[in-house]
Amino acid sequence: MYREVSQLLLYSNLGEDSILRQLSGIFSDWAHGECEKPVLVSRIYQQVKRLLDLATRYGFNCNLWHDYLTFVLMMNENSFSLTCERVGASDGSVNHFAKADFAVFKRLFDFDFAPIEQDLGIDCFTVLENYTAIPKKAQMYYRTVSEKVRALSAAIAGAKDENEIFDLVTAHYRDCGVGMFGLNRAFRIQEDENGSFTLNAINNIDSVLLSDLIGYEPQKKELRQNTEAFVSGHAANNVLLYGDAGTGKSTSVKAILNEYADRGLRMIEIYKHQFGLLSQVIAKIKNRNYRFMIFIDDLSFEEHEVEYKFLKAVIEGGVETRPSNVLIVATSNRRHLVQETWKDRDDMEHNGDIHRSDTMEEKLSLAARFGCAICYVSPNRQQYHDIVKGIAARLPDGLTLTEDELLQAANRWEIRHGGISGRTAQQFINYIAGLQT
Repeated sequence: MYREVSQLLLYSNLGEDSILRQLSGIFSDWAHGECEKPVLVSRIYQQVKRLLDLATRYGFNCNLWHDYLTFVLMMNENSFSLTCERVGASDGSVNHFAKADFAVFKRLFDFDFAPIEQDLGIDCFTVLENYTAIPKKAQMYYRTVSEKVRALSAAIAGAKDENEIFDLVTAHYRDCGVGMFGLNRAFRIQEDENGSFTLNAINNIDSVLLSDLIGYEPQKKELRQNTEAFVSGHAANNVLLYGDAGTGKSTSVKAILNEYADRGLRMIEIYKHQFGLLSQVIAKIKNRNYRFMIFIDDLSFEEHEVEYKFLKAVIEGGVETRPSNVLIVATSNRRHLVQETWKDRDDMEHNGDIHRSDTMEEKLSLAARFGCAICYVSPNRQQYHDIVKGIAARLPDGLTLTEDELLQAANRWEIRHGGISGRTAQQFINYIAGLQT
């Protein structure tokens, strides 16, 4: 194995701590007799455990060795894979090196573990190649990643040579992308102590679609039109979904992500205290072949908060304009995002700010930077009833209540639980359905 791994060129950036690199070192020590057998077994088991942990996280099954090698190919961001992501496979000398690397992966796919297993008295690799995973709920692993990895893994296993693998892998790069953006659709920002950050994939994403949101047809239409223009490479506006609480603003954003993820739409969720990282985040994603929504949920600022200036600077753009593949999408319960006081309206009442009307204008101008502002208002009584009936109709086992009983109970529920809204309707149905179980 160590001889094979040493021949990698484009895909040599595995990382010294990667499972493949560690196993390669172990096999080298075994081949040269440089380590006692019990120590070798312990080192192998450490890497097998890491592979099992990875398989659990991403839902690998059947042949974990093949799935792992495929995962390496899908995640490896190098000059070749990133170019294929942007323009697909093209004629060029680099293809010679790519095919040589794919020939290495073909040999790794067909690697014979029997000699080392027999010598060390272990069978872990045989088990990994004939693995039966414990069934898990979709929320417990990255299901979409699992599906992509296992499909490509099976195709590569059936390829006769590096030329077929070249076609399979480059097609994946072109259609799905490379790295974490190719395998996941939503991310959150994780800061570290040094002021830098990483983007962590979000596993358990609500599978909601816009059709699941009852009513609000004009709002859904406007959001879909703007998103369609965005993913098609046309001009699109930053989006502000504002209005009453519980009306489906955040749900609409999740739904639009699900509906357009297959066309390259991705979402990065950011919180208010992270706005100082916005420029760094955009710099990381601006050259990738995806369309990114920077999603800010429940956006608003109190009078003393100044983080809105970071957001405003990104939206307006300084010397560098906002990349065409980045869109700011925010939800808020109020139209004016920055709290305004009466003092802001009076230039004569100043405490260190000579022109308070300018301060007011600066605060109000943030909302104006969202060219697509969509208002969500609470439903009226009839619309509330329609939502309740619509959600109830989706229950697989239905409800034992008559329609009149259902609506009367829904009216009593909303009085005690914050008033009429889509969220109140959903919570009511959850409660009623729970009573029937």
